[in-house]
Amino acid sequence: MKSRSGLKKRDLRKAAVLAAAGCAVFLSAGCTVGPRYQRPVIAQTPVAFKELQGSDEWKTATPSDELLKGKWWEIFGDAELNKLEEQININNQNVKQAEAQFRQSRAQVNLQRAGYYPSIGASPSITQSDRGGAGGGVGGGIGSSFSLPITASWEPDLWGRVRLAVENAVDNAQVSAADLENIRLSAQAALASDYFLLAASYMQEDVLTDTIAAYQKNLELTTNRFNGGVASKTDVSLAQTQLAGARAQNTELRVARAQLQHAIAVLTGVPPASLEILPGKINGPPPPIPLALPSQLLERRPDISATERLVAAANANVGIAETAYYPTLTLSASAGFVSTNLQSLFKYASRTWSAGPGLSQTLFDFGRRGAQLEGVEASYDATVASYRQTVLSAFEEVEDDLASLRYLAEEAAQQQEAVTAANQSLALEIERYKAGTDSYLNVITTQTIALNDQQQAITLLQRRMVAAVDLVKAVGGGWDTSALPSKDAIRSVAMADKASTINVAQPVVK
Repeated sequence: MKSRSGLKKRDLRKAAVLAAAGCAVFLSAGCTVGPRYQRPVIAQTPVAFKELQGSDEWKTATPSDELLKGKWWEIFGDAELNKLEEQININNQNVKQAEAQFRQSRAQVNLQRAGYYPSIGASPSITQSDRGGAGGGVGGGIGSSFSLPITASWEPDLWGRVRLAVENAVDNAQVSAADLENIRLSAQAALASDYFLLAASYMQEDVLTDTIAAYQKNLELTTNRFNGGVASKTDVSLAQTQLAGARAQNTELRVARAQLQHAIAVLTGVPPASLEILPGKINGPPPPIPLALPSQLLERRPDISATERLVAAANANVGIAETAYYPTLTLSASAGFVSTNLQSLFKYASRTWSAGPGLSQTLFDFGRRGAQLEGVEASYDATVASYRQTVLSAFEEVEDDLASLRYLAEEAAQQQEAVTAANQSLALEIERYKAGTDSYLNVITTQTIALNDQQQAITLLQRRMVAAVDLVKAVGGGWDTSALPSKDAIRSVAMADKASTINVAQPVVK
């Protein structure tokens, strides 16, 4: 069983002994171990998205400055949606939680960097003792001792253990930053989808309102015809049933609309009772969405970047596990004052000091280090597989959304033809009924078909808008890896302030 660095465990032990002999203590900073990180290769990356073929509406964007940037929701041209989306970054509690987790991971970077420096401490003490006077011995009785030692210890980073720990912490902080952006993007997409569902429900209500008004007139017509002896009581009952059913649909629609408003309120971080969204409608079909090449998708999705940074962190863990085979050098020193009375504590004669190095090396651990190394290597392999699966899932999501938009557009055109035909058929049926040449049952059947066609047309429009939002999310919402904070940025003082870090990893608009 070989390690990822290409050395067997026995070879690692030999290398540790040779390295300890060959590296001078103060020149040993360059004697580092651990595998060099290389980003995992994605095999068979497609050169183009399959579902773009034959589509004139969505094409690969060239040049890259045509890609989505910043506030991607503005492409839909809805002022109310724009206003609601702005609240995500301010009030959404999931975003705030992710931001706090980023600051927590940032603190780990500084914690690990402290390993480069010595630990300095002081431990003043006052000790009283009673040696007793039995036997007439000299020096009996109560005595006091005062001491003020200052200690320092330092473990030089001979093999890069601290360096690897810092790398691991930085990688995890970048994971946390990418997770923050992914959560923010998910909340923004969820709000946009709910908003279009809400707008569609208002459009459905408009159709039902017109339908109920038409059904009410039909009921009056049928009642008058029954009173005149032209229509049967069955026609009146059918008209009443149809009207009541339409009213029930309208009530059910209000239930769904109320729940959508509540969901949007929670996404914007306010109680449902404090948010009221005025009736609106979807303004036309979804706009064209510029796409990057499939290979660029690896740089434009925060979830892919988060998983890739996890691979880098796992790689650093392998190096940390390998350093366990090497000796540890500790330099320690102590200086201070010790005296039996307080008056002479700070005199030169009361001085005391000690200093010296210490070297420790595990000789036998019965496979403990080997098992730990095997475990982190397996963890690395699992993380690489997770990264590649995330990339494949990203390709799948884009292809699914492109297919949805492509075929829903065709279906919407076909559905509009059905709506036009149903309205024409309904007008003819009503005229035939008034002329007494057809039964009211045929009128009801045709009205039901017309209503269903109108509702289906609205549903298709809503599905197209939601698919467009999903596609924006699938391509990263205008984000790219340049938004990830660098090592120096993570360590900066500004990153400790939540007023600044709430915007970390957001897309940069140039």
